[in-house]
Amino acid sequence: MPSAPPNVLAFAASDPTGGAGVQADLLTLASLGCHPLSVLTALTVQDTHGVHRLQAVDAALVAEQAHYLLAELPVAAFKLGVLGSAANAAVVADALAAHARVPVVLDPVLASGRGDALADDRLREALRTRLAPLATVITPNRLEARALGGVDALLALGCRYVLVTGTHADTPEVVNTLHDARGVVREDRWPRLNASYHGSGCTLASAIAARLALGDAVPEAVRAAQAYTWRALERGFKPGSGQYLPRR
Repeated sequence: MPSAPPNVLAFAASDPTGGAGVQADLLTLASLGCHPLSVLTALTVQDTHGVHRLQAVDAALVAEQAHYLLAELPVAAFKLGVLGSAANAAVVADALAAHARVPVVLDPVLASGRGDALADDRLREALRTRLAPLATVITPNRLEARALGGVDALLALGCRYVLVTGTHADTPEVVNTLHDARGVVREDRWPRLNASYHGSGCTLASAIAARLALGDAVPEAVRAAQAYTWRALERGFKPGSGQYLPRR
């Protein structure tokens, strides 16, 4: 009997397009050789243009989903995406604290690519104070990093690594920089693709979680996940009239 793939648990919102959210997490984790587990934190109404509505799942239901999964199944990594509410962030933090040795990848999604708000002030504060201290890697873009207080502040809270992505910069290359408490760990440059993509951040964070679950050290996991994500975007496709989706 072949051995089971490592389980990776994603806490995330739904995305009916399959481009981002928990659907993107499941596709990415499975394609990288992991078994995806999921706890749904919010429902969204969206298309490939943007998010039209977000409804948080009740925090008690989020806690119950996580409880039964974690009581039965060993988890090799956690990935956190859109959580929907500060109350959900609190119950996710409680679940992570009970599994302190398991790596955590936090994608602090504050808005959609179009700019639709996906986190209010209370959730933003919960990301900083409850979840950042438990994170192995946080993956903000430059705007999100600034909104959360900056790289140094996130590291001071207890996060081990911060990967700041350059997707929002006006540069010919996308420059992604990995930081730890000692400074810059690595800087990776990727040709900027000439299209608008939906789900690139979810794909990157899930790919990092997958590589950590498979045993990579953080710098190697970050590099491999970037390469996977760039290839998925390069091969991307446009199923409708809005953004391109990664081909995972």
